[in-house]
Amino acid sequence: MFEVVQIRLREGGKTSYFELGNTKPKIGDSVIVEADRGVDYGEAISGAESVSQVSGEEPLRKILRIATAGDLDQIKKNREKTKEAFTTCQKKIIEHGLKMKLIDAEYTFDRSKLLFYFTAEGRVDFRELVKDLARIFKARIELKQIGVRDEARLLGGFGPCGKCLCCATFLKDFEPVTIKMAKEQNLPLNPAKISGVCGRLMCCLGYEHKLYVELLKGLPKEGEKVNLEGCAGKVISVNALKRSITVDCGEGKFVELACKCPKGCEMHRNQRR
Repeated sequence: MFEVVQIRLREGGKTSYFELGNTKPKIGDSVIVEADRGVDYGEAISGAESVSQVSGEEPLRKILRIATAGDLDQIKKNREKTKEAFTTCQKKIIEHGLKMKLIDAEYTFDRSKLLFYFTAEGRVDFRELVKDLARIFKARIELKQIGVRDEARLLGGFGPCGKCLCCATFLKDFEPVTIKMAKEQNLPLNPAKISGVCGRLMCCLGYEHKLYVELLKGLPKEGEKVNLEGCAGKVISVNALKRSITVDCGEGKFVELACKCPKGCEMHRNQRR
């Protein structure tokens, strides 16, 4: 068994499990951790959990310590220097005439490496840019091309629901989201209604889909003919959250029927014609 806690790396970074060891951070504590690119920092966003294994998180890395005053000062200085690096990189991109949009920049905790994130429509030859940046900042330079969903996660913001973006708060990875999920949730197939700030289908369509599939079990489908509770007609809408259907009985008569049976019941299914 491992005693782990969830850590969000840097600002808006990836959320991963880290082994506690002798360190017992509380939710909200800043911590220094082992990371794939060396020593890094993050914030504890969960309490301690005991797990037998952590899927997809290999190898399980450790929390080194709760951030000291010196560590927090280093993080603050890194953020200030990152702003300068961002501005400098933008100027160099213009000088080199590169077709790329700089999104963000960040130093590793020990400032040995400087990363720049950018978007571009195609491949960009940035070799001369890297040489210039390495000469200016005296550090290893990495330019990383990202997609629009990563851009939204890095920059943050608010979704159509009014809350902070899921990708910038609690989502660990981007799962595939399909238009079929929107259809099964009876959402209007209007791009403005079902797209996030990144312009792609909203992530919530994906992780809420399982709930809708469960709630729709046993309910007739839209367009299906039914004969339920003395009402014969065609189903014109299905409300998964209310577990109800609206039936067109003809002659302008519409009836809403609620299914009070356990989920996935076959009783109503047997009564259909």
